[in-house]
Amino acid sequence: MNIQNIIAKKRDKKELSKEEIEYFVTNYTNGTIPDYQASALAMAIYINGMSYEETTNLSMAMAHSGDILDLSSLGTVVDKHSTGGIGDKVTLILAPLISSLGIPVAKMSGRGLGYTGGTIDKLESISGYQTNISIEQFMKNVKEIGISVIGQTLNLAPADKKLYALRDSISATESIPLIASSIMSKKIAAGASKIVLDVTCGSGAFMKTLPQAVTLAETMKKIGELAGKETICIITNMEEPLGKAVGNSLEVIEAIKALKGEMQEDVKEVVFELGAYMLKLAGKGNNIEENKKQLLEQIQNGKAYEKCKQWIKQQGGDINYLEDLETWPKAKFIIPVLANEDGYITKLDAQKVGEISMRLGAGRIRKEDSIDKDVGIILEKKIGDKVNKGDVLAYIHSNKEEVAKIEEKNLQNTYIIGEKSDRKNNILKII
Repeated sequence: MNIQNIIAKKRDKKELSKEEIEYFVTNYTNGTIPDYQASALAMAIYINGMSYEETTNLSMAMAHSGDILDLSSLGTVVDKHSTGGIGDKVTLILAPLISSLGIPVAKMSGRGLGYTGGTIDKLESISGYQTNISIEQFMKNVKEIGISVIGQTLNLAPADKKLYALRDSISATESIPLIASSIMSKKIAAGASKIVLDVTCGSGAFMKTLPQAVTLAETMKKIGELAGKETICIITNMEEPLGKAVGNSLEVIEAIKALKGEMQEDVKEVVFELGAYMLKLAGKGNNIEENKKQLLEQIQNGKAYEKCKQWIKQQGGDINYLEDLETWPKAKFIIPVLANEDGYITKLDAQKVGEISMRLGAGRIRKEDSIDKDVGIILEKKIGDKVNKGDVLAYIHSNKEEVAKIEEKNLQNTYIIGEKSDRKNNILKII
């Protein structure tokens, strides 16, 4: 077996065997296969695609290229993963909410890159919160209080890390088999027995159209099934940002408010839909609407908020930040963005909002970039809202006045004001 024959086979639109895929993954990970040959195979896959079986074999091979976390001692662990978006603070709300119902939450999350945010960056805006604890402490926390969320401290799916960087450098990122295997290899390695996937769709998502999102969701669901992990995909709307806050500490503050009962409607819809299916997979109820009522009750009775405080304290975080939202550091400049005409918000491009937030310092252009946790955007008006000239559309939070003034105009132009526009559904499809 050699890499030239494997490249030629995929170039000629033939299906690769499990052994051939494992040979490629093993030898690319250990450096025997150089980048130029891996690039040729990645491009052949990009052009000619892969079958469900090939994609599953690639996912499994990449998952087993490094450490595999064993969570079996914790019982049924249902993981939730989002394919990325703008203002996505769902994990911050959903993790303690699910844990408060007795379902173990053992989650590894990532950092943000580009205009999409990362849960770990958001959690690190809480003073003292430790994201890099040992796996032993991680497991101990889950056994003791039912929840822990950390960064990816294990060597999970190293083959995926290499292949992901390579795909980016050769413009082969937008390949359904390669995206699906990248996501699912990490989920398989992270040890959850069941998976709920939030597949975002729209301008602020990787999948811009519903047909693309459906194809990705169906592929990942099939991989999950073939890997023996029950998987449900929920396609959600990411045409505009989720909720009001975009930025690290700003999103954590919004999440704390949500756990205290002040939840934006679009956030509530997504959190409760994902949460209801997580309860179903955990064996806590098959009726989705009844499951949503369980989740609402945990918000109303304060148990989800109390679980959040317990979780943050357990990992070294200062819970004064949760109890008194005025303790949070604020950006030096908070600048209102005003409507320049009357009408209704007909469009608010999520990607453009994310890019503005990134330029303010809330995101990274390169992995090694540092972020400013206090900056970002608070959206006061969203699609479907009526506005009059002079109304506040949003507030820019910045530590650099010159940057804020530039982005004020950019954000104002991102809002499209016209005749009445209805809000779109936030849950587009369940797969």
